[in-house]
Amino acid sequence: MKLDRHKKILELIDEKNIGTQEELADELNKAGYNVTQATVSRDIRELNLTKVSDDGKNQRYAPLISTKPIMSEKYIRVLKEGFMSMDMAQNILVIKTVPGMAMAVCAALDALKFNEIVGSIAGDDTIMCAIRSVNETVTVMNKIKRLIKK
Repeated sequence: MKLDRHKKILELIDEKNIGTQEELADELNKAGYNVTQATVSRDIRELNLTKVSDDGKNQRYAPLISTKPIMSEKYIRVLKEGFMSMDMAQNILVIKTVPGMAMAVCAALDALKFNEIVGSIAGDDTIMCAIRSVNETVTVMNKIKRLIKK
């Protein structure tokens, strides 16, 4: 639902000059998304939108072009420092970490935004990631192996 809403927001701001959260919420509601201003505010932050001016007077939302690398080195460092091992059970990836590091490693994985990971939960030294399919679980394991070997 959130991913669909984010796609719709990007589509709307590309097609229309939307300059306020209220305007964006109205357009989303017209498109069938039941949203509040608070939801729109979070979406704007998550999508890294900014306001730009085409004519020097009116402003509209646009995606902020990021100059930062997508995979921040700090998240990779946390992953390297906390990672112990991983194994899979069908589409569930279980990652073992140094005691007390599971939440930090889990947050780092979330920040890396692997499309294959549907969601993850962390305990003290164990993370469980729900992944869309068995094949994608293998893909995520390979991505993690490449990151921790850097």
